[in-house]
Amino acid sequence: MEWIERLNKAIDYIEEHLSTEIDYEQLGCIACCSSYHFQRMFSYMAGMPLTEYIRKRKMSLAAVDLQGGDAKIIDIAEKYGYHSPTAFNRAFQSIHGIAPSKVRDEGISVKSFPPITFKIIIKGAEEMNYRIETKEAFRIVGVSTPLEKEIEKNFAVIPPKWQEISTNGTLERLIGMMNTEPMGVLGVSTCNNDEAWKYYIAVSTTNPKEELEEYMVPAATWAIFSGTGTNESIQELERRIVMEWLPTSGYEYGNAPDIEVYLNPDPQNAQYEVWIPVVKKQE
Repeated sequence: MEWIERLNKAIDYIEEHLSTEIDYEQLGCIACCSSYHFQRMFSYMAGMPLTEYIRKRKMSLAAVDLQGGDAKIIDIAEKYGYHSPTAFNRAFQSIHGIAPSKVRDEGISVKSFPPITFKIIIKGAEEMNYRIETKEAFRIVGVSTPLEKEIEKNFAVIPPKWQEISTNGTLERLIGMMNTEPMGVLGVSTCNNDEAWKYYIAVSTTNPKEELEEYMVPAATWAIFSGTGTNESIQELERRIVMEWLPTSGYEYGNAPDIEVYLNPDPQNAQYEVWIPVVKKQE
């Protein structure tokens, strides 16, 4: 299947560049999506963040290099992009549990992490209810926080932002401002390659406020999935969208933000929608 083939071509690119620079935007281009969406797909399908996979592959090859010759540790560190011996030593020990200097000792065990290959496995699963809607551009107003290019770092950024606006009154104020669809508190990830990456907590409104930020969500087609539960259930729904729905849907990621729509304010029993920007696959 073409979608899976593109992911595997991205893995080939990683393998070819383990001793040079790995360009995340290029990975997105190979997979025909933004680097943000590629990292999301990869982490859901591989069960680990992209950065962790790359580190494991580099350290796996570094162990082979150390075992197979008399190259200096500092040269092998440089080969895999570690300009600090301390950083290389830390990365190597995090994977193998031993220092690089011990690898050549007789009887020492190291770990091998072969390249990943993606395949589709068809299995029974619970149904997923969704609808496809095309929306005109709409304004959102709220607050934002910058997002890191390595998306797993953002798990430490976004929850505190929600906590901040919940305690300082901003969230209640935003709820009072919403007056256009989608009617809910929005979590909007603007992560296309051609704009600054930000996460907005906002509402759709025709009444902007000078002290709050604005963003125009572009016109797009969305696959919209409904769910209930906690933050963990939202992440599980997003995982299922990527792993179960997207590969066989006839759609692929479009060039627009991801949106979470929170239809009620209860964090432990939320009603929500996940909006994924999509375009029809080219035949």
